[in-house]
Amino acid sequence: MKKVLIFLVILFVIYLIGINTVPSYVESSRNPVKIESPYEVSPEAQELYNRLDFISDLHCDALLWGRDLTKRGDRGHVDFPRMREAHVSLEMFTIVSKSPAGQNMQENSEDTFDNITPLTIMKGESPMNWFSLINRTLSQAQALEGFVTKEDGKAILVKSKADLENLLEKRKSDPAVIGAMLGIEGAHALEGNLENLKAVYEAGIRMIGPTHFFDNELGGSAHGESGDGLSEFGKQVVKRMNELGIFIDLAHASPAIVEDVLELSTKPVIVSHTGVRAILDSQRNLSDEQIQKIAENGGIIGIAFFDMAVGTPELPNIIASIKHVRDLVGIEYVALGSDYDGSVAVPFDITGLPLIVEGLMKEGFTEAEIRAVMGENVKNFFLKNLN
Repeated sequence: MKKVLIFLVILFVIYLIGINTVPSYVESSRNPVKIESPYEVSPEAQELYNRLDFISDLHCDALLWGRDLTKRGDRGHVDFPRMREAHVSLEMFTIVSKSPAGQNMQENSEDTFDNITPLTIMKGESPMNWFSLINRTLSQAQALEGFVTKEDGKAILVKSKADLENLLEKRKSDPAVIGAMLGIEGAHALEGNLENLKAVYEAGIRMIGPTHFFDNELGGSAHGESGDGLSEFGKQVVKRMNELGIFIDLAHASPAIVEDVLELSTKPVIVSHTGVRAILDSQRNLSDEQIQKIAENGGIIGIAFFDMAVGTPELPNIIASIKHVRDLVGIEYVALGSDYDGSVAVPFDITGLPLIVEGLMKEGFTEAEIRAVMGENVKNFFLKNLN
């Protein structure tokens, strides 16, 4: 018995050490920044950036890593202090509940070992989250709500048009007030239960991607094995999302799901973080035909910042991707969708957003167009479509 107790104590000590070291090590290795801050741009670009009164990003996975987002981090890409430093008004924080080991852009099996399970355990989360995707999802949503509450009025969880209008009004007198929204990467988080859609809605989630890196009960992923469109369950989920007022995110959907959603949905869609095939011919990127159909739907397209979406060097390709969407369908359909903290290497963290403005200026974008890309399009989209 004494040996058993000693063994259990040793295991517990190892676990405590792991909680304090493993998540930060994993995050640091999975979310590098290629160029460290501070970032410098021309005086003209900085002046224009400083004039922007609404800056927004459609995709960030910072909730996954267990950092306190109210504190400025020394790793990763986004937290509340860095949002304020970058004058960012609104960030979409997306929840990752499952990710296949060895994930790649080409093909992943639904049954591959899940990377998020050991991370969940080593973060010291409740055992209730260890093997439950819906519990992991709701826990991350609660974490963001806790961070917002901790800010004592300096942050707003945007769940409705009224919340967004409140954010806009408060920022007129206090630009330090920031907004946060919640999304989900992959509806496998629903565990095949339509009732869970109401649960995540009540937790504040307002955007869900049908699939992430693998096929699930709703249908095929752009990186899955089947290439399927929406299943019958998937169609039920899309209809219910429309009823509740949850936006459909097509960022990782198979081409067949993109077609099915655009045909079935009565509401505009979001592509929260993507590239375009005209710049980088990848199966996770949008074709010109898809871009045109999304624009016809009244949707919005967030351009990602990492090499597997835009190619290298990233910054000029980000600008080229934005320009391509503008030239194809109009400036009002394109936005920023960084994929910050999403297990990707990025050229700069959120405080480097002035580099985007400088790049757009060099390509001849007008101030009105730059304002649109940097956040006005997102603001207008949500003002028009949030319940």
